[in-house]
Parts: sequence; C-alpha cells; structure tokens
Amino acid sequence: MLKLSKNRALRFNPFHGGMLTGASQIIGQYYQLIRLGFEGYKLIMENCRANARYLTEILEKTGRFKILSKDVGVPVVAFSLKDKSLGHDEYEISDHLRKFGWVVPAYTMAPDAQNVLLLRVVVREDFSRTLAERLAQNIEQVLQELEAVHAQINTVVKEILITENENDEVGAKENSKKIHDKRRRGRHARHPDSVDKTKGIC
Repeated sequence: MLKLSKNRALRFNPFHGGMLTGASQIIGQYYQLIRLGFEGYKLIMENCRANARYLTEILEKTGRFKILSKDVGVPVVAFSLKDKSLGHDEYEISDHLRKFGWVVPAYTMAPDAQNVLLLRVVVREDFSRTLAERLAQNIEQVLQELEAVHAQINTVVKEILITENENDEVGAKENSKKIHDKRRRGRHARHPDSVDKTKGIC
C-alpha cells in the first residue's frame, strides 16, 4: 500500500498530461483479485482459451476460413476468407452479423500488411461453447445470404449482357440491310436500264 508522509502532498497538473478518473474500476478489480485469487483467474483464462480453441475448430471445419491467430496468450480468434473471389469480403460479413446481435470487427493489418483483411473475436468469460456454436451458425447464414445475393446480381448482369449483345446483333443486321439498300438504290440510279420499262423510259 502506498503511504505518503504528512508533510508531502500529492500534486497533479492536468495540463501536463492525463486526467484524474474514478477509482471504481480499480476497486472492482481488487475485489475480484481477493475473491478469485491467482487460481481463480487461471481457471477463467484456461476456460476462455478452451472456448477460443473450440470456436477455431468449428470455423476450420467449414473450410471457408483461414485462421490467423495462434493458441497462445490472449484468447482471440482472428480469421479471414480463403476464397477472395466470391464477391463479398470480411467487411460485409461483419456488417451482416450485427443483425444477429454480434459485434465482430473487421479491419486490415498494420502497415506493410494492409492487404490482409480479417475478422476478430475476443473470447470473454461469458462466451460459452453454446455461444461459439451460435456464432458459427450465424456466420454460415450470413455467407449463404451473401452468396445468394451475389448470385442474383451475377444473373442480372449476365441477362443484361445477353440483351445488349442481342441488340447489337439486331442493330448490326439492320445497319447491314440499310447499307445494302443504299448500294442497291445507288446502282439503280447509275443504270437506268434496271428501272421498270413499263413507265415509258427506253
């Protein structure tokens, strides 16, 4: 415990950096430390890491994701899409997961690795295996929805291209016919013999 002598005052200038805040969080952590102790915190972290490994295994079984995090230290699961040609990315997955109540951030890595886009899940004490399974199910639902949407978009685009090609072919045929008619009229104008002689021209 920190003790100050009676003739020594604690001085603080807020303009020299930092601001004073309440000590409620520190008191709460101190209480938890006394109540749980080292062994209690150890059990909590071991359980969090076990749930993180469980979520990792579920995501790996889908075959859709590449796991970027390692099973050391903080219980975090970081993963990215294997197939980047599906028409959707991690940002869209993160956005669509919000409708299921999940806040799973998506962001790029630090400088020199900005091309790596990933999703990150921090496994906390209240994140159970049941929640891990539900999250994996919701991720799969989101992927299916996104794939269906992009399939519809691709279908519409193909129909538009086919229509444009057909219109181009029709237009080309019409232009070819017009050119042919012009050439034919031009030949008739140069050769009066080709005109119907019943009209008195001889």
